[in-house]
Amino acid sequence: MTHSNPTIEAFVKLGNFLRTFCHLVTTNTISEHLNDEWIARFKSEAEKAQHYNGWFSEENCVHAYNEWGNILTKQNIERWLNNYDLTINKEKTIALIMAGNIPLVGFHDLLCVLITGNKALVKLSSNDQKLIPLIIDYLIAIEPSFKDKVTFTKEKLTNYDAVIATGSNNTARYFEYYFSKKPNIIRKNRNSIAVLNGKESSKELTALGEDIFRYFGLGCRSVSKIYIPKNYDIDTFYKAMFPYNDIINHHKYANNYDYNKAVYLMSEFKILDNGFLILKEEESFGSPIASLFYEYYENVLELKTDLKKHEDKIQCIVSSGFIDGEISFGNTQKPSLNDYADGIDTVDFLLRTS
Repeated sequence: MTHSNPTIEAFVKLGNFLRTFCHLVTTNTISEHLNDEWIARFKSEAEKAQHYNGWFSEENCVHAYNEWGNILTKQNIERWLNNYDLTINKEKTIALIMAGNIPLVGFHDLLCVLITGNKALVKLSSNDQKLIPLIIDYLIAIEPSFKDKVTFTKEKLTNYDAVIATGSNNTARYFEYYFSKKPNIIRKNRNSIAVLNGKESSKELTALGEDIFRYFGLGCRSVSKIYIPKNYDIDTFYKAMFPYNDIINHHKYANNYDYNKAVYLMSEFKILDNGFLILKEEESFGSPIASLFYEYYENVLELKTDLKKHEDKIQCIVSSGFIDGEISFGNTQKPSLNDYADGIDTVDFLLRTS
């Protein structure tokens, strides 16, 4: 079935623009195109982003643009929407409370709201105030009907029909209480893990570094813990991580590395360290920045059972031949349109909410 509507066409055009923009960046030809208003604005915001949020490096902002450019093709959008009957939607206003841990992290929710024919009342994170409004400005320029579809607010939320809120485990308790009378999706902290079997190629392990270090490990899809077989040679892992050693030159990352290393040493925790990534044996999932937790396992079935018990804390499992639904090395930050946070189908929720 082909969906032909102005909203979908606008997102396809956005995808085309983002791919073009990122091609100009990667080929170092962008300076020849700065007379294009939108190329200039997107470049400017990517450059300025780290003045507002020190974690939003220009490279990571461009990476986020690029991933959305790759996702937003006509074929991908139509394949995604073929699973739904958009004609059943009754227009509603959906309040979106966005996270700001990585660039454009709230954009998928906004896309779901708009593409289903609803309006968005958006409360941006203080950490990501610029990039999403820029994309909405671009969408309005190519499809003016978006002007009435998106409202940004810093005030208390009023006049909405349902809410999608993303935050920490602490804020989630507040959200659950505050929004209990409205249909809602409340998202909490999650982490991603990798399960190694010891037979990974150095290429696979180096790709895993992308899952660990991209966005400085701040995303829920970032790998914060690895499971390794008994007698695993940790040097193999560390050697494969070496191409990412440049990350220590980022001052905020380096500060976290120094701080966490000092805390571990003062507490006399046993740690492994290669100068830019600290490994600590630990049962919990959420490692601090510049640290990676690890845990040994002996029995694959027991590990599967244990992980099943904690599935509400896990966003992605990176592995090769370990489990259904696993993600291949290097791909946690390349979600498809139907990779919903916490496994909750946002589009289905929006269509069913009256």
